[in-house]
Amino acid sequence: MRTRLLSLVLALGAALTVLGAGPAQAAGYRYWSFWESSGGKWTYATQGPATAKPSDGSVHGFRFSVSEDSGDSAQPRTAPDFEAICGRTPPRDSTKRIALVIDPGTPADAPEGEKPPASRTVCAQVGEDATSAEALAAVAKPLRYNSGALLCGITGYPESGCGEQVAAGKPTGTPSASDANADAGSATDSASGSGSAAESASDKGGPAVGIIAGIAAVLGLGAAAVWQSRRRRG
Repeated sequence: MRTRLLSLVLALGAALTVLGAGPAQAAGYRYWSFWESSGGKWTYATQGPATAKPSDGSVHGFRFSVSEDSGDSAQPRTAPDFEAICGRTPPRDSTKRIALVIDPGTPADAPEGEKPPASRTVCAQVGEDATSAEALAAVAKPLRYNSGALLCGITGYPESGCGEQVAAGKPTGTPSASDANADAGSATDSASGSGSAAESASDKGGPAVGIIAGIAAVLGLGAAAVWQSRRRRG
C-alpha cells in the first residue's frame, strides 16, 4: 500500500511539472538594425555602419524594432529609392551622395514612456571615404553609442537603453506590404504592428486547465487504488 501511494505522489509531481511548464519562447532584443539596398529591395547589412563605405548612389536604412535576430528583423518601411531621396541633390567633386532612410519603428516597439518620431528620408553628401556612420552623423545628430560601439540612438531616440532584452511575445512591428512603400512622414506608424501581442482567451486559460485536469486524473487513480486495496482486505 505504501509503495502504491508513493508511486501516486511521484506521478502527481511529474504531471504538475509537465502540465505546468509553458511553451518555450525566444527572447527578443530592442535595437537599431542596419540595411542596404540591393536590386531595389532591403537586405540586412553584412557589416556595421562604422565599417561600411558606400559608393555614390547607395541607399542605406536604419530601423528600430524588437526582434530575435536578423532573420526576423523588421525592415525600413520606406522603399530604397535613391532618386526619390537624393534626386534634387546635385553631385559635387570629391563627395558622394548617400540616401538614408531612418525609421524609428512603431509604438509597439518603443521603450516604455517613449514615442517614436516620424520616419524620414535624407540625402547625406559626404566625403568620398566616409562610412555609413559618418553619413548618418552628418544629418541625424545626436547619435548615441555604447562602450562596444553599438549604435543605440539616432537623433536622440530612444533616450536610453541599447540592445536590451525584452519580454518574449512582444510585437515586432514587422511591416505589411503597404507599409513597405509608406512615405517617410507617414502617419501610419501608430497603427502598424498592432494586434500581434493579443492572446486568445483559450490560450490564456490553457495551462491552468491542463494542470487541473492532470491533478484530477492522478487523484482519481489514487482513489481507485485505495478502493481496490480495501476491497481485497475485506
